[in-house]
Amino acid sequence: MQKVGDVMTVSNTGMSSLKDVIKKFKIEDDKYVSREFQQYGYDLATELGDLKRVSYYIKIARDYPRGFIESARGFVKDAYNVRSKAKLFTWKLTELRKGKKAKDDKQSLAK
Repeated sequence: MQKVGDVMTVSNTGMSSLKDVIKKFKIEDDKYVSREFQQYGYDLATELGDLKRVSYYIKIARDYPRGFIESARGFVKDAYNVRSKAKLFTWKLTELRKGKKAKDDKQSLAK
């Protein structure tokens, strides 16, 4: 263990020291991100090339199951020669939700 200021750090295990974590933190990029889903939404918007609608992707990351989002994201990644990745992502996410809703309706009718 090392003492850095008033903080004890462990360097031999896989843990990063507090000093390294603070150095990696970029205030300009991360100043509005306080939760994991916000960072995920921002990364999703960046990947889809739709930074105008970052708040939309943050809302999706907060409200939708991560499995649906990852499935739609993978669909967009696998698509070839797409005009708008954002539109394709939104369409696929809507289709996945419709499928889940239809499945839930069938199950409720069977009971």
